[in-house]
Amino acid sequence: MNNPRDETYTQAHTDFSKDLSYGDYLMLDQVLSAQRTLTQAHDEVLFILIHQVQELWMKLIIHELTSAMSLLKQGIVDPALKMLTRVCRAQEQMAASWEVLKTMTPSDYLQFRAAFGRASGFQSHQYRLIEFLFGNKQPFMMRPHQHRPEHYRPLEEALHAPSLYDLALHLVATRGLDIPKSVLKRDFSQPYQPHEGVRAAWLEVYRQPERYWDLYYLAEKLVDVEDNFRRWRFNHLTTVERIIGLKQGTGGTAGVPYLKQALDIVLFPELWQVRTHL
Repeated sequence: MNNPRDETYTQAHTDFSKDLSYGDYLMLDQVLSAQRTLTQAHDEVLFILIHQVQELWMKLIIHELTSAMSLLKQGIVDPALKMLTRVCRAQEQMAASWEVLKTMTPSDYLQFRAAFGRASGFQSHQYRLIEFLFGNKQPFMMRPHQHRPEHYRPLEEALHAPSLYDLALHLVATRGLDIPKSVLKRDFSQPYQPHEGVRAAWLEVYRQPERYWDLYYLAEKLVDVEDNFRRWRFNHLTTVERIIGLKQGTGGTAGVPYLKQALDIVLFPELWQVRTHL
């Protein structure tokens, strides 16, 4: 015997001619039709999907990161910490996605590699924006985006604006800790250079966590962010080396040597140094 409640539920949830459906809300027709392959190679779908998913996670990271930075600029820490935690979780998903791509062999990749020419992840404007927001400011990296003003403008703004770490240091200074003026008033378009005075300020935070609890927690969250960024870079490196070896990368990069060099970049240097000096 049918339950009247079940029939009512079914009737209420099967006719979406006048309501917003799940697929409509998520625009799934557009999303699921965006995997346009250039060849008949089986693994090209995998390659496209992995990179599209990475770009979607990057979009979330930018959303959370810029919101957290806006709050830190106002001296609001706790909600910013939650947003940075979400950044970390998204980073973890991005790093894990390389494990799926590693199921593609070098022979699989060569079946479609030539089809996309000079297209390269090096040209991802979202990845470049994330690096700028994190503080890895390299003006020449904007060149691949000059032909797209809608991408170039946000990059230019981020290049000349304080990074996540710069905002954290300004916050530390407002709490009465001595951050050198040369650091607070530096040219934000240039890569950050470590300073002993900054390390000394963070040492005070780490030696008195009860007094500076929110700054201490923020520092550890920044370490989480950089730790996850390093893992993503390392997984990217090993994936590329596994698939193309030491061949030149697409887009004109040196491939594996370029990625290895990127592993040496430190975003928040004093937060790593402070562990040695405690």
